[in-house]
Amino acid sequence: MPSPTSPATALAPSSSSSAVKPSQCRPGTLAGELRLALLRSSRRLRMERSSSEITDAQYSVLHALAKLGPLTPGALAEREHVQPPSMTRTVTSLVEAGLVSRGEHPTDRRQVLVTVTPAGEQEVRETRRRRDAWLAKRLAGLTLAERTTLAEATEILRRIATT
Repeated sequence: MPSPTSPATALAPSSSSSAVKPSQCRPGTLAGELRLALLRSSRRLRMERSSSEITDAQYSVLHALAKLGPLTPGALAEREHVQPPSMTRTVTSLVEAGLVSRGEHPTDRRQVLVTVTPAGEQEVRETRRRRDAWLAKRLAGLTLAERTTLAEATEILRRIATT
């Protein structure tokens, strides 16, 4: 795991961030800047996991199973937008790590259900805790006005993502 950047350094405003120019609010310009900021933030946040042994794709499957309950490999592949053979490899890795188990489907004996194990649930909880802690530490270095702006932006981003 890389060493975290100190909050003061990481959150020091750049000279251009104190005054937003009208040109920065044009949809095309804002889209590019926002995309880059979201990607960098997401990439850094993903680095905070409880184990370096599992990949982002494996964690995504664990999270889905912890949230939604048992799913077939086909449903997981569809949800994760990957081909079934890729999902089979991912599930096999997670089974070998003891984070998920395969079991019989209750209504279709040709299918299997993948279920998160207690160890897998612990992995999801600890990763979520680490990610929340990392982000909370950075948010604590912001002013109340900046956190208010981010709270408002969170609602706007949620709307953008669901429309």
